[in-house]
Amino acid sequence: MNRKVVIITGASSGIGKALAYEFAKNGYDLSICSRREELLLIVAADIKVKFNVNVLVNRTDVSMEDSCKELIDNTINFFGKIDILINNAGISQRALFDELDLKDFKKIIDINYWGTVMCTKFALPYLLKSKGSLVAISSISGYSPLPGRTAYCSSKYAIRGFMESLRIENRNHGLHVMIAAPGFTSSEIREKAIIAGGGEQGISPRNENKMMTAEFVAAKVVRGIRLKKRTIIMSAQGIAAVWFSRVLPELMDWIIYHHIKKEDNERLQILK
Repeated sequence: MNRKVVIITGASSGIGKALAYEFAKNGYDLSICSRREELLLIVAADIKVKFNVNVLVNRTDVSMEDSCKELIDNTINFFGKIDILINNAGISQRALFDELDLKDFKKIIDINYWGTVMCTKFALPYLLKSKGSLVAISSISGYSPLPGRTAYCSSKYAIRGFMESLRIENRNHGLHVMIAAPGFTSSEIREKAIIAGGGEQGISPRNENKMMTAEFVAAKVVRGIRLKKRTIIMSAQGIAAVWFSRVLPELMDWIIYHHIKKEDNERLQILK
């Protein structure tokens, strides 16, 4: 069977893992990557049993150019083509800018933004050949910024600019470019968020049970690709945040500031 091939970065947990299951359920062969190969192997084994598709496991650090190239090369050598690239790998932050070491700021940019750019750079010739889809899992934070997340928001704004520019460059070449912007999604991204001093937050300050699920996001992404959507903003709250940020930015600043400040252990609480 000549199945379509999708690459998913950051597929060991959260949205990336949910995407792997959703694409497999829809009959795609998978090339999945993460730095945590041991978790990928568990995901791959389960998917093969449940959906009888081919799964290539790649240990990849998307902040490293050679590692991104190896991901694409391995996929081509194994499958011979790429139909979809999902740039999903990312980390977050929970620290005020003046508390955050520049090396940690750079780490977030390297993974979130440069990981997207470098994987796209090496995959683009194959996506153009297949007239495939290029997808970035961004965030509402790429449209409406959050305090205490300067590096994270910077990376998401940069991804949006990159993707939208690339879409225009390739508008006559059959390339589908889509930005997916979920709101707060239940995953380990808050637990792994970088805090002042470079450590991990450890415990989510939010009620994860009240957030959209990774499976919900994955289903929306697969549907968006099928319908060739340009952008998916996945909640009414997200749509409102984007609209207010554009039309009433000062009001939105006030709303965001006071909303985020209420979180447990939020660093904004130290400000007057």
